Amino acid sequence: MSTLKPFKFEPYLKSVLWGGEQIAEYKGIVTDQHNIGESWEISGVPGHESVVAEGDDKGMNLRELIEKYKGDLVGNAVYAKFGDVFPLLVKIIDAKRDLSVQVHPDDTLAKARHNSYGKTEMWYIIKADEGAPIYAGLSKQITPEQYEKCVAENTIMDVIARHDSHAGDLFFLPAGRIHAIGAGNLLAEIQQTSDITYRVYDFGRLDANGNPRELHTEQAKDAIDYTVYPEYKSNYDRNGKSATPLVKCEYFDVKREIIEGESAIDASADSFMIVMCLDGAATITDNLGGITEVKKGESILVPAVITSMKAEGNATFMTATV
Repeated sequence: MSTLKPFKFEPYLKSVLWGGEQIAEYKGIVTDQHNIGESWEISGVPGHESVVAEGDDKGMNLRELIEKYKGDLVGNAVYAKFGDVFPLLVKIIDAKRDLSVQVHPDDTLAKARHNSYGKTEMWYIIKADEGAPIYAGLSKQITPEQYEKCVAENTIMDVIARHDSHAGDLFFLPAGRIHAIGAGNLLAEIQQTSDITYRVYDFGRLDANGNPRELHTEQAKDAIDYTVYPEYKSNYDRNGKSATPLVKCEYFDVKREIIEGESAIDASADSFMIVMCLDGAATITDNLGGITEVKKGESILVPAVITSMKAEGNATFMTATV
């Protein structure tokens, strides 16, 4: 499909209990919507599929796009494995208040309970208020029975590792790792396509109707990885410019690209590529002759048939393939 070029999608903004007011400004969107906690940048989640914003396929959703272009869009190996299901969900998250403490099941548990994929994810901090926390992993060894006791006694935060958050920080969250985004964080999230969440603790909050939100104490008990790890914040070469590795796991391969003038981007993997523009702006010219302008807060889906790109401008990209 030599006519394929990178796709842009309509914004899908979610107002939530803990959401803030940063996402619209960050993305350069004018809206009357408030308390926006999430922008689903590229989504194949049923009922919430991203819709093409422009071009010949304008109005088609992501599943329809995959049905039309198959391996030319997502990659032949990816299509053989996932079919019309897009394997990644990409978000921008603005936490004005603490999110609930959560854990996600792995593929095996999610398949058995929900006929779904599990949820491994990663966070890249775009901006953080001074003292903003990220909660990730256990700070001390506990048993499943002690976990239940902590939840019942509202002391679960005493055993969860707290990290001061700063712009550029990176957190990898394999399925099973207990976690929460603390108030004051604006971040980019890349995850498996799954909407399965077990809520462990919600800081005693009430929903819009004055009721406590449901906890999933028993389901989470079997999903939690009770291992205490020496480090939960991921290290990477912060001075790296071109194709700096951030996270590589069985579900996604994520890199950072800093564009200063002109840079080549390798897209030769048999996979689509997601490009999130975290800062600045650039013009991308691909090997099929397509030209795409991208600016801060925008995400594009690059078809697998595009194997190389040249970016011109000044920008910070995060790229993801599978």
